[in-house]
Amino acid sequence: MTRNTVFSSHSHISFEVFPPKKWEGFPNLYETLDALRDLSPSFISCTYGAGGSNSKKTAEIVSYIQNHLHIEGIAHLTCAALTEESFLSTIRTFREMGIHNVLALRGDKPADMSEEAFANRTYKHPSELIPPLKEAGFTVAAACYPEKHFEAASMEEDIHFLKYKVDQGADFLISQLFFDNDIFYRFLEMCEKAGIDVPIEAGIMPITSPKMIGTTINLSGASVPKSMADLLARYQDNPEEMRKAGIDFAIRQIRDLRERGVDGVHIYTMNHADVAKDICGAL
Repeated sequence: MTRNTVFSSHSHISFEVFPPKKWEGFPNLYETLDALRDLSPSFISCTYGAGGSNSKKTAEIVSYIQNHLHIEGIAHLTCAALTEESFLSTIRTFREMGIHNVLALRGDKPADMSEEAFANRTYKHPSELIPPLKEAGFTVAAACYPEKHFEAASMEEDIHFLKYKVDQGADFLISQLFFDNDIFYRFLEMCEKAGIDVPIEAGIMPITSPKMIGTTINLSGASVPKSMADLLARYQDNPEEMRKAGIDFAIRQIRDLRERGVDGVHIYTMNHADVAKDICGAL
């Protein structure tokens, strides 16, 4: 994947999936991937466990996307528990399986990792992964946070470190999810002022059930605008209408983003191809 192919036109669509917790869940995921292929995404990314527990699953899934579906696949790679040896081993595995795109992330502290070990980990920031990945021939994406990473002291500090990722060689950025497009537009303005000139994908997660919002906020720190809060209050006792309303909210977000000429939209599918189909059909 290169910026010339993936970003040849504005407002393309891409998807994220995650590995099943058990191997028995793989057939369902492959059916999901086959369905997502029919939507002609620019790429499909696959997440990676913070402690590396899903590294083999991630590689197999992205290899399937890349080599069987013939769609660009991106393997997430978190550095929280990586040693130099495991990092080099993962790179070798990716290359052997025909994977050439990586999303470099920090990831959370694994549950079985002590605070001391986490504090003294080999790679403290995903920016440290970018140069060796580039040297190994990978196209590298990095994450960005329209509402600031929760550990950053300020938005300005967060943008400073984001610029460093780009200076280290990140080819493009994928944003954390958000529900208020105005927040994303302000973020883009800050990136432009900071000299960040790589494509930035807008991360969108369709909220199709009330319970998703609590989990989503805890994981992402995304704020909930009044329009989303009203939607949740109105349909919290009607699952079918909640699903329709959540998808419609995402469609309106994406239409507005496209009108503003964003570099692309990355949909967090939660492994639900039917939701992605409904969104893409409406678009």
